[in-house]
Amino acid sequence: MIKTMRKSTLATLGLGNVLDIFQQGKLPVTAAELIDKIFGPASSRRAMVISGANGIVGAGKTMQFASRLQSFGIPIVALDLGNAPDGIGKQYKGLADAFGQAQANKIMENVIRLAYDGSRLPDRLKDFKPKFLLEAIPEILELKKSHYQLFKAAFPDIEIRSVTSGFPASQLGVGIAHPAFPHEVNKVFEIVEGTPSPITQLFWALGLIPMPVGDHWSFVLDVLFCGLTLAASRYHHASNMPFWKTDKYVRHLLGPNPLRAHDAIGAKGANFLTWSCLYHLTKEYGDLFKPTPELEERKESGQNWYPPDHFRPLVNWSLNEQEKEEFDAWILGPLCQMASLMLHENRAHFSYLNSIGEICAQFRRGILAVIRRLGTEASVRLVEKYHSLNPSARQPWYPEEMQKIGEAAWQQLYVNAEHNGDVGVITIGRESYNKDVDAELNRAIDWLHQEKIHKVIVTGDFHLATQLVGADTSEFFPALQKVEAGFAISQSWSQTARRLYQEFATSVAFIHGKRCLGGFLELMVHCHYLVAVDSAELGTPEVTLPVVPGMEGCHWPFRKTAPVHWSKLMHLLLGGKPVKARDSVGWLSDFAGQLDESLRMAWQIASQGNHNLPKREVAQGSLAVDPNVANLPPLDDPLRENGRKAIAATIVASCKATLAEALDIQARHSANFMASPDCLKGKIGAEAKKA
Repeated sequence: MIKTMRKSTLATLGLGNVLDIFQQGKLPVTAAELIDKIFGPASSRRAMVISGANGIVGAGKTMQFASRLQSFGIPIVALDLGNAPDGIGKQYKGLADAFGQAQANKIMENVIRLAYDGSRLPDRLKDFKPKFLLEAIPEILELKKSHYQLFKAAFPDIEIRSVTSGFPASQLGVGIAHPAFPHEVNKVFEIVEGTPSPITQLFWALGLIPMPVGDHWSFVLDVLFCGLTLAASRYHHASNMPFWKTDKYVRHLLGPNPLRAHDAIGAKGANFLTWSCLYHLTKEYGDLFKPTPELEERKESGQNWYPPDHFRPLVNWSLNEQEKEEFDAWILGPLCQMASLMLHENRAHFSYLNSIGEICAQFRRGILAVIRRLGTEASVRLVEKYHSLNPSARQPWYPEEMQKIGEAAWQQLYVNAEHNGDVGVITIGRESYNKDVDAELNRAIDWLHQEKIHKVIVTGDFHLATQLVGADTSEFFPALQKVEAGFAISQSWSQTARRLYQEFATSVAFIHGKRCLGGFLELMVHCHYLVAVDSAELGTPEVTLPVVPGMEGCHWPFRKTAPVHWSKLMHLLLGGKPVKARDSVGWLSDFAGQLDESLRMAWQIASQGNHNLPKREVAQGSLAVDPNVANLPPLDDPLRENGRKAIAATIVASCKATLAEALDIQARHSANFMASPDCLKGKIGAEAKKA
């Protein structure tokens, strides 16, 4: 029996727990199995239809599914009105850039474009025996319903999902697969259906990110994003601060530019969709969601929110402390209130409520992580302050939801832990490492200790994190100004990583996604063993930012590796180019293979089976590492060259020390460089100026 800290997100898809994957040595389902189940055998495949295929959403999804289903021989029928602009043709360049022209042409060969008049399906459609319809026609309820009737009459067993941005399934009469923007590349779909279906599981098996949500108006993403747009618009209405300046302060506070995003998407369409979302939410819930006059006006005019750059005055309009508190109440107050509503309705798994804001709406931290950091009292005060500013929005408000912050669902938004009484698995569901992940990882380790688990596998969650890209660089912004802030981050994160080595009898890092880079790779190499799928890219891109690795990457791998391999590590750290896992065995990783064999190897090691892999011990004493290596690729600017010199110096100093001394030495070097002009002028400094 498997025990978990909180419900895994895989379980919401009907796919069990991550521990099951390791015990069984394979994924719970494969794309090939599900395609046979849904579309029939290879000898007689049925088709997928995308209607409204020339629109922004339809064209993006046509490319996304065509590229994933081409190898399985699934015809993609792209259906739209005869006079619709060629949205699919506009996508070709992106397809060729991603896959190369030859493969792009093969993908396009499998896309069959059919035109119709909107009231009768083309006769040729029957030749393709459609099995799955993804509907992306305009947001007009009766039009959608009549569209479904056309398909159901012609193909009674067809599966239908709507990409609608707001209508519940109860209104539409079909299931929902609402995709996040941008549609060509974003993999997230909000799914509304009674029970997890093979269609949803196929999305997962194809590398997409389905997230089951409740059947409520506007789901989760649009409540958050349209709600944030509304909050910014309301602050403008109350203060007369220009839209672009309001947007700037929203970015400082949370990360996104909601008004700018509307202009970038296309204000005419985006303004209408946001207004429509808020209009329906207002009818359902009241004035918390009532559109402002400015939004009503732009819904009709399609006018941009930002003026042209040459009309934007360079006014140094800053907020004093009292004005800043009021701004926070106008923006965070309604978002906290909207979050309380979604929690009260149990709209989705807590990790979905939180991660949708990050992955789809560009929040630096998801809304639940923001509320958790604020704490119960502060978040309630913000909402109450907002009510004093906007009394008509007092309801719906569920402050009791904020009292539950101490529960596991709130506390483990990104990191989960499972065990079977013998072996534990820690899963990480965020692609970049930050303070929240660090704190949750520590709590997961503590929980496994309380459960008396001494063997552990550390891995991505096989769902929300399709890769592990390293540290969240926004965490370094305070360190650009204060050396001690950088030292505290590097020291504390390194101490967390050491727990994986020191506090378990056996620890196995398992890398199954496309890549594991930077701080996440530093974390993983602290495990006793590192197992990866052979195609995964492992790398330390810090030199390209530039920044000095802060989680012991400048000495820990050297201590686990024979001197004959040190030059490879130097190239990895000083060159910035990743290496395939298959080429890193023996000096960085311990095993790399196909997914199933890597899963079995990780389980054999963790369960202390017969794996025949030597355990690479960590050298405790001083190492004499030569920083001079041949054939390093040239770097294209002085900042990176200085970063390379700083990394080389950190390698020498931290390796020369004992293991006990090295943590603080590397942390100090990393912190000193973060506060240097070279880092401030680099990528992280540029990001900090924007934020």
